[in-house]
Amino acid sequence: MREDETKVPRWYLVHTYSGKEQKVLNELKDRIKGYGLEDRILEVLLPVDYYSVVDKKGKRKIKPVKVFPGYILVKMIMDDESWYVVRNTPGVLGFVGPTGKPTPISEEEIRKIVEERVTEEKAKEKLHFDINDRVRILVGPFKNMEGVVEAIDEEKGTARVVLKMFGREMPVEIQSEYIQKV
Repeated sequence: MREDETKVPRWYLVHTYSGKEQKVLNELKDRIKGYGLEDRILEVLLPVDYYSVVDKKGKRKIKPVKVFPGYILVKMIMDDESWYVVRNTPGVLGFVGPTGKPTPISEEEIRKIVEERVTEEKAKEKLHFDINDRVRILVGPFKNMEGVVEAIDEEKGTARVVLKMFGREMPVEIQSEYIQKV
């Protein structure tokens, strides 16, 4: 590697203990400040998508889901000191690459990872639907079936959804919180 290439910040995938990604991310940010490496370790990222899920009580919530469980992304200028700080952060298992040698991720891959996320706002938009919108049913005997909203009763908190079953259209009334816009 040429000397001037090491001065270019690149993205690296860092393997962590599964379920400890956020803790590792926070610890790494603290270590970067502590070692004064803000100019060489530029960004630490835990990519998440947000989804509408139904909890045990039957209520719909927005929940973050890790895109790469067990991994975080780090944008850094790779040198001995920055490598050491990241590699020796508690919870870090190592960099992804052949025999532990850090391999940078291409700009195109990073762009896809960063830009193609389901944001919290996008997930909330899916909770709202109108007449003639295509929706998916989240719970009950019609779970995962898709249909079209025919009517909405705001007072009762229900919607009439037309499903195709047995070769014909069948309207069913479902609580609004159990429906998600497709």
